[in-house]
Amino acid sequence: MKFICEGLDLSEALLKVSKACANKTTVSVLECIKISAFNDCLTLLASDGELAIEKKIKADVLEEGEVCVHGKTFTDFINKLSGASVSFNTTESGLEINYGENSTSLQVLPTDDFPKINFDINENHFVIKNKVFKELISGSIFCCAQDDSRPILKGCLFNIVGQSLTVTALDGFRMAVLERSTVSGSGSIKIVCPARTLSEISKMIENDDGELTVFVQNGMMMVKIENTVLTSRLYQGEFINYKNITPTEFTTEAIVSKEELCESVERAGILIRGDKNSLVIFDIKNDGIKITSASELGNVLEKVKCNLKGKELKIAMNAKYILESVKAIDSSELKLSFNSAISPFTVTATEQNGSLYLILPVRGNS
Repeated sequence: MKFICEGLDLSEALLKVSKACANKTTVSVLECIKISAFNDCLTLLASDGELAIEKKIKADVLEEGEVCVHGKTFTDFINKLSGASVSFNTTESGLEINYGENSTSLQVLPTDDFPKINFDINENHFVIKNKVFKELISGSIFCCAQDDSRPILKGCLFNIVGQSLTVTALDGFRMAVLERSTVSGSGSIKIVCPARTLSEISKMIENDDGELTVFVQNGMMMVKIENTVLTSRLYQGEFINYKNITPTEFTTEAIVSKEELCESVERAGILIRGDKNSLVIFDIKNDGIKITSASELGNVLEKVKCNLKGKELKIAMNAKYILESVKAIDSSELKLSFNSAISPFTVTATEQNGSLYLILPVRGNS
């Protein structure tokens, strides 16, 4: 194999593709990027067994062929080269990289053991505006579980009926429920997408004005954005029905300024940074909400104006959970709805905008 390509084009492509390389695996080839040089086109492909990303760039192919090279090492090395043309050829010692008067050789692996990726995924699909998709992802994936105790909770449920799309994410302590509309689709679709996959797709989208088509088939999903193709396995199993755990009536409702609440909780969170529960306490009364936090470093006592409807209430919560939810809602005013100091409460916009966050309080500390 022998080819020449622009260093900058290759570096940008590798930065995208390398996101699918596995880390700390016993299967060495999953840490690699497969390089295929055919017909004046360079195809870069990486897969960790769940996520796969393929990117094509132009190249001057002198001898066709393909090899596998360690993804992180290759990406980091090419990223350190200048934007000039770089030539590559395979030798007995590996992949030889020539740049200017310098050269480097990297070890390679044969492509026989690299996983076969199925790009023929088109049974079902839905089309969504890029801007809406990015809003859904940024507003939900922070609520996904991080551990492997319940793998399905490491993803977001996409439930499409007609052109109505509901995205749900939860980790056992808080939940996001976002409702938006699709542009079109092939019918009802219900899938659980890994949060990592959704994050990578969102990063791939550079034009907020365009549309994204998501293809689904046999437990797999695929998207194509320009010369980049991403495929991913979907999580299998029964996802929690958000309607069964979301309260429909409340005894306490407080209307607050998003900006004031956000700034106050941020300041309260500074003194408890690193604490296990990052505990803040809301003392909700007719004349406002007293927000307090305390640690060995000191204590915070602030007051935020509110319009209270219903009973006064004192409740403790995780500062990170409430802050992330508040920041994710696009509204100048928020509604905090409660039933008791030990019951889940919701954070929504005062005017329904399709975003709801459910948070469990911290018991015994209020």
